[in-house]
Amino acid sequence: MDINHKDFGLSFEIFPPRNLKASFKLWRTIEVLEKLNPNFISVTYGAGGSTRELTQSAVSVIAKEYNIDVAGHLTCVGSTKKEIMDIALKYGKAGASKIVALRGDSPEDHGSENNETDNFSSSVELIASLKKNTNFELYVAAYPNVHPNAQSEKSDLDVLKAKFDAGADSAITQFFFDKEDFLRFRDKCNAAGIYQNIIPGILPVENWSKTKIFAKRCGMDAPQWMSKAYENCKNNEEHNLLSQALCTEMCDELMQEGVNNLHFYTLNDPKLTQKVCEALGRKVTSTNITKVA
Repeated sequence: MDINHKDFGLSFEIFPPRNLKASFKLWRTIEVLEKLNPNFISVTYGAGGSTRELTQSAVSVIAKEYNIDVAGHLTCVGSTKKEIMDIALKYGKAGASKIVALRGDSPEDHGSENNETDNFSSSVELIASLKKNTNFELYVAAYPNVHPNAQSEKSDLDVLKAKFDAGADSAITQFFFDKEDFLRFRDKCNAAGIYQNIIPGILPVENWSKTKIFAKRCGMDAPQWMSKAYENCKNNEEHNLLSQALCTEMCDELMQEGVNNLHFYTLNDPKLTQKVCEALGRKVTSTNITKVA
């Protein structure tokens, strides 16, 4: 595959490590990702804020020890307005310039102990508050295949438009299997009066079985032809080569359709992401990386 795209933007999502072994793996991952010259790395925030301190710590380390801009995730669930805004201020003090603002999922044991008036009622309200009280660049979520809890496709687009009207700068989509899912979604956004930057979320398939399960939770069915292709792989090497080829082809076709930014869900493993980015034409740069003990 002869591809040589130039000047396309990259960003990567990672999740905070929960133990020392995971920490070492994550820092090695970031050292690889840094050489791909990303616009930023985003750090996830567990259901109901369950990884709050871990996320803050990861944001701080990436911002201070690596030559990468960082975006901290924030969710509405599990924290009061004051707690959430305090976290945002901590992100800023740590050196983050971006926030990914989400409604978030409730953990199974999350109750309703907080007064509703003390909490953000929606991601739209969170975004409006961040826009008014901070200088962060704000990213939000978008769903090419419709959010599983949305009442309808139209209501899902209405929510996205409301998030932009509240002050969001760009949106990052849920992952998808077919470039046409994204292109149709982009057209529908334009038809709904949404012209802001919509960045496709890309998931290189590390494990097909787990990817199918995750897709189902997101309201998506994996294509049968793709399932058969992975079932025919005889070993991990063939699996990874198939993933690299499919992901590279889809990203190439998206960029041929005018997409100039890609956001990769790395799952804290850089190998496939690096290979896809290099196949698309991104040159690896040498950097002076501060090692994290």
